[in-house]
Amino acid sequence: MASVIKFIISNYSLSFLILGFVLGLIAYARSPKGPGALTEALFATYLLSALGFSYLLNFVMHVFFQETAAAYIGWQPSPFETEVGFASLGFAAVAFLAFKGPYPLRVGAVLGPSIFLLGAAGGHVYQMITAHNFAPGNAGIIFWMDIIVPLIGFAFLYLQRERRRSS
Repeated sequence: MASVIKFIISNYSLSFLILGFVLGLIAYARSPKGPGALTEALFATYLLSALGFSYLLNFVMHVFFQETAAAYIGWQPSPFETEVGFASLGFAAVAFLAFKGPYPLRVGAVLGPSIFLLGAAGGHVYQMITAHNFAPGNAGIIFWMDIIVPLIGFAFLYLQRERRRSS
């Protein structure tokens, strides 16, 4: 049980993505069914959980537990941790606002973190190649989530955009 809890916490971006989808399916099951209802339920809870909760935890880890966060990534602690933490807090705030917000706000809530995550994925690859940094926070599930989370966000934006066009 301890190893399962450690896995969930250590891979919080995956955990919050799954939680968002579970919450979305529950919300869909409890809501009136109309065109786009499933996409709306899943997108809203993706914003809430995969972006909002995940980036709020990222803020806490990088600001209040800098040494732990840096070690997990395979880095030394630096003032950069605080900067990443406050950027994460900003992403979380926008994601929380976009949870039930209009489409243009959702575009911003997905776009900012997606640019950050895809850039981080590139940085992880660079670190793997040049520094042979294969720490779990650099080359593990976090690396893959840095690619998957933006792709899912862009897919939701596309689906909602197409839905808006047809209605």
